Amino acid sequence: MKMKKLISGLFVFILLASVLLISCAGRSKAKDVNLADASGIENFESFLEKFVSSAAFQYTRIKFPLRTPITLMTDDGNSEKTFPFTKEKWPLMDKETLKEERITQEEGGIYVSKFTLNEPEHKIFEAGYEESEIDLRVEFECIDGKWYVTDCYTGWYGFDLPISELDETILQIQEDNKAFSEIHP
Repeated sequence: MKMKKLISGLFVFILLASVLLISCAGRSKAKDVNLADASGIENFESFLEKFVSSAAFQYTRIKFPLRTPITLMTDDGNSEKTFPFTKEKWPLMDKETLKEERITQEEGGIYVSKFTLNEPEHKIFEAGYEESEIDLRVEFECIDGKWYVTDCYTGWYGFDLPISELDETILQIQEDNKAFSEIHP
């Protein structure tokens, strides 16, 4: 009799554990499915939320080298030199960096950050002071149903950055990226 109860109890336990595992697996798949809409295209808002909160994910969703290289004026001021925009030069972007807002500064300038192109499979985010050059331009494209950064201009590598300071700037970005990665692995 005890053996029969033990076997029955073990059977019920295995049955409940199986149901629990199946339901957890179903939730995990449902979470992935929520990233894509009915057309199979990844939901941009869900992508962007994950992009700004995970360094590992962010690196997987950038098509390096970016389309537009980094262009700097040579030290003599007479010519330009270009550098590929590669992973080691990428400044990880957090939620604040890609936040849409309009801020009026005390000194009178207005800083605007917004999506200037917002198409179903192509988006461009720009930030900078009104009536001035932009500080940031990030281009997102949907490729095979998933969103990627395909191009970027950032003030970190503005035309006025002396080539002699490029290595120092890259080191500073890498330090900032390390701090970001510790908070947002």
